[in-house]
Amino acid sequence: MNRYIADFNSDEIEKEYHDVLVIGSGIAGVYTALEIPEEYDIAILTKETIEISNSVLAQGGIAVSLDKEDSPELHFKDTLYAGAGLCDEESVWVLVNEAADNIEKLLEYGVNFDRKKQGELAFGREAAHSKNRIIHAGDTTGKEVCDKLISVVRTRNNIKIKERTFAIDLITEDNKCKGILAYDEDTASKKLYLSNVVICATGGFGQLYSRTTNPEVATGDGVCLAYRAGARLMDLEFIQFHPTVLYHPLNKSFLISEAVRGEGAILRNIHGKRFMPEYHELCELAPRDVVSRAIFQEMKKTGATNVFLDITFKDKEYLENRFPNIYKTCLSYGIDMAKDYIPVAPAEHYCMGGIRTDAFGRTGIEGFYACGETACTGIHGANRLASNSLLEGLVFGRKIGQEVSKILKDNGKRKFDISIKYSANRSEATVNADEVIRHIQKIMTEHVGIVRNREGLLLAKQEVGKYFDLIKNMKNSTLRDYEMQNIVLLATLIIESALEREESRGAHYRTDFSKTDDVNWKRNIIKKLEI
Repeated sequence: MNRYIADFNSDEIEKEYHDVLVIGSGIAGVYTALEIPEEYDIAILTKETIEISNSVLAQGGIAVSLDKEDSPELHFKDTLYAGAGLCDEESVWVLVNEAADNIEKLLEYGVNFDRKKQGELAFGREAAHSKNRIIHAGDTTGKEVCDKLISVVRTRNNIKIKERTFAIDLITEDNKCKGILAYDEDTASKKLYLSNVVICATGGFGQLYSRTTNPEVATGDGVCLAYRAGARLMDLEFIQFHPTVLYHPLNKSFLISEAVRGEGAILRNIHGKRFMPEYHELCELAPRDVVSRAIFQEMKKTGATNVFLDITFKDKEYLENRFPNIYKTCLSYGIDMAKDYIPVAPAEHYCMGGIRTDAFGRTGIEGFYACGETACTGIHGANRLASNSLLEGLVFGRKIGQEVSKILKDNGKRKFDISIKYSANRSEATVNADEVIRHIQKIMTEHVGIVRNREGLLLAKQEVGKYFDLIKNMKNSTLRDYEMQNIVLLATLIIESALEREESRGAHYRTDFSKTDDVNWKRNIIKKLEI
C-alpha cells in the first residue's frame, strides 16, 4: 500500500498556512474550532458545503443527565450496559460528567431546545436509557445545533471555511503532523494546507453499505488518511444499524427517530403481530443491536422486506408538534403516522470504531487529533447508547480545543516549510469507480452486516481483495477515484476486524460464534496491515 494515494512535490505545489486545520464541518469539527481562542488562524476544510454533514441529519437529540431524577452515574451505567462490556470507563466518565457544561455552552450560542410549559428543558427517552434524559429540538436536533454553531463560526474572522475541499492525505515527517494534501473539487487541482495541528472530524463511513442514514460524503476518508499516516484504528467491526429507517421505493434512507419508540411506538411484523417482547425484556427500547437483529429475524421468518412501526394511538396534533419533520416526510410518501403503520427496516447508521484516541483526542501522531464519529475514544464500546454521539463530539471537541490552545500558547505561532517529493509507479484507472463502490456496498451489506459468519466474511475479503489489487497503484484523477480508494481500503480493514473477533458482542454478531466471550474478549486494535 502506498503511503500517499496521490503524487505531489511540495516545492512545486501551491501552499497555504494556518495555525490549525479542522477537517470536517459537522458538530465535532465546528464546535472544536469555536473552542480555540480567536487569536489563532483556523481553516475548516469540508468536502462539500459546510451545511452538509451527518450531524445535520441527527434527529433524536443529545443525552445529558440534567433532570432531578437523573445523575451522571446513571448515564454512565446505561452507556456501559449498551456498550456490552467494551467501553473505556475513563472516557465515559469524562463524557457524562462534562455533558452539562457543554450543553450550557450550546444554550449560550442560542441553540433552541424544546421546553416544557414552565420553561424547563423537555427530556425524552430513547432505547437503553433508564431515565428521560434526551434534550431535543423537535425531530431535527442536529440541524438546529449545526445551524447555530455555523452561524457563530461565520462571525469569527479567525476561522476560514474552505468548501468543496477534499482532504486526500495527512502530511507527516518523523511521526509529526505537517498538514494536509487536499484536492480542490472546483479546479481539480491539489494544494497543500500546512499546519502543525490537524483535527480530523470527518464523520463515519455509511457509504460502504447499500442502505444507510448517512449522507453521500460519508466514505470514511478521515479514518483512511489517518491509517496511511500510521495512526492506529480500533473497533472497526462494531457497526451500528439503526432499527427503524423508512422503507419505501422512493426513500430507503430516511431515519424514523428512536424517539418515536421512546414515545411508545411499537414494532409489528407484516402480519400485524407485536414481536419485540419475544426478544428482550425492554421490548422496543432494547439496545439498538438487539432491536435490529430482532427485526432482521422477523423479516427472515416472514419473508418480508420490512416490518412496521405503530404510533397510531397518538393523535395527529401531538405527532405534528413532537415530530414535525418525520410527520411531514412520511405524509409526502402517503403515510399518515396518526392512522398508518410506518414501514421500516434496519440500515447502517453509525460506526463505533475509528481512529484510536485518548480523552484529549490525541492519536499517537504528534499534532494530529480526532473527534466525533471518525474517532474511537472507547466510549461506545460494542454498541453506542442512543444520543451519545452528538454529545461525544461536543465533549471531546472541547477537550481537544483546550489541549490545542495550550500547545499553541506554549509553542507560539510558527510558519514553516517542508520539502517532500512523493511519487509512485501509478497507472491510469481501468475500473469505473461508481460500479466498484456499488459492488462493495452489496458485498458489505450481504456479508458484513447485521449478521455475519466466517464463510461470508472470507468471501467478502476475497471479492474486495480483487479490487484492492486493481487500484493500489491507480492514478486518481477525480474525487470519486479518491473515495473509491478509501472505500476499498476501509472495507478490507473492517472485514479483517470482523474475522479476528470470534465472538458475538454488541453490534458484531456472528452466527458461527453466537456467544459472548466474557473471559477472553479483547479490544480489536488494527495495526499496519500489509495488504
